[in-house]
Amino acid sequence: MGCLASQVMRSPLMRRFGLGAVLALALAVFGLTPTASAADPAPAELTFATDSATVTPGGTVNLSMTLTNHKTYDVWFVYQTIEPTWLTTQRPDLKYSFTGCSLATANGSTPCSGIGPADLGTDYGATIPPGQSRTVTLTLRVAPDSGCNGNIGFYSYYYAEFSDTTNISGGPVYTPETRVLCA
Repeated sequence: MGCLASQVMRSPLMRRFGLGAVLALALAVFGLTPTASAADPAPAELTFATDSATVTPGGTVNLSMTLTNHKTYDVWFVYQTIEPTWLTTQRPDLKYSFTGCSLATANGSTPCSGIGPADLGTDYGATIPPGQSRTVTLTLRVAPDSGCNGNIGFYSYYYAEFSDTTNISGGPVYTPETRVLCA
């Protein structure tokens, strides 16, 4: 009898548990499960854009890099690299170089401190306040004797430090590819 009483006493608990599980499953299936608010964006975000999807040998393309600060603290320091993608390196006949660099400011563009592929971070200028962005534009020149019918693309890694002493590393972030067309 003790066993029967034990089973009878467990039965309502198991029924409630089973009912709860069924309700939770139904809510999950229909997308009504409680969720956190919209996911916070990354503390800093790097995006790329080009002013043209194609170029002919001898031409130029502007590659814009925008670093946005989504955090409530200033970005104090940025380190960034930019390198050609593996597919780009497989076309040694594609000849190109970065020939210019400018930082967009409220008073117009100012020249960058450097255009090498190692440290582009200083090109973003002074601190980046919360909610603001800085855009650096590199000028990519395709040599007149470059091969054609190939794509030039790059990828970038970055590291940013904030005024609250936190930091973030990101990447790889890929640029849009630029197609080198025959003239």
